[in-house]
Amino acid sequence: MHPATAKWYDRRDSVFVEFCVEDSNDVKVNFDKLKMEFNCVSGTDNIKHHNTVDLFGEIDPKSSKHRRTDRSVLCCLRKAEAGKSWPRLTKDKAKCNWLSVDFNNWKDWEDDSDEDLSSFDKFSEMMNSMGGDDLPDLDGADEERDSADSDDEKMPDLE
Repeated sequence: MHPATAKWYDRRDSVFVEFCVEDSNDVKVNFDKLKMEFNCVSGTDNIKHHNTVDLFGEIDPKSSKHRRTDRSVLCCLRKAEAGKSWPRLTKDKAKCNWLSVDFNNWKDWEDDSDEDLSSFDKFSEMMNSMGGDDLPDLDGADEERDSADSDDEKMPDLE
């Protein structure tokens, strides 16, 4: 078994871990207060992945969730003690070669005091909205085809 590549980021109430496995099957995620286990089979070669993470801090296993997509498995670990920053995901300071920080989603939330929704609520809303056949409104994409763009005008000749 191989460990799955993963990215993580910290929020006020939760820690998010995204396992980057395409076409995953038999996904099993077990949450414990101080540990998380991830198992799946991925790809056309049916590669088995297994990750065990001894967590930096405690989580609430009952409130923690995961969501599978075609490209990854996103886990939301609900912190037992909200508002406490996690400097790393793992209990040990040793670097895991399969784990990296997701800087695209990282936010310095310690200076933010006026979040309208907690990240867990936003994650829950995202989870509930996923999986439907509804396509997002493309902000008038049909209108663009019907009207001429300003850059479609004839360019003056060069001298």
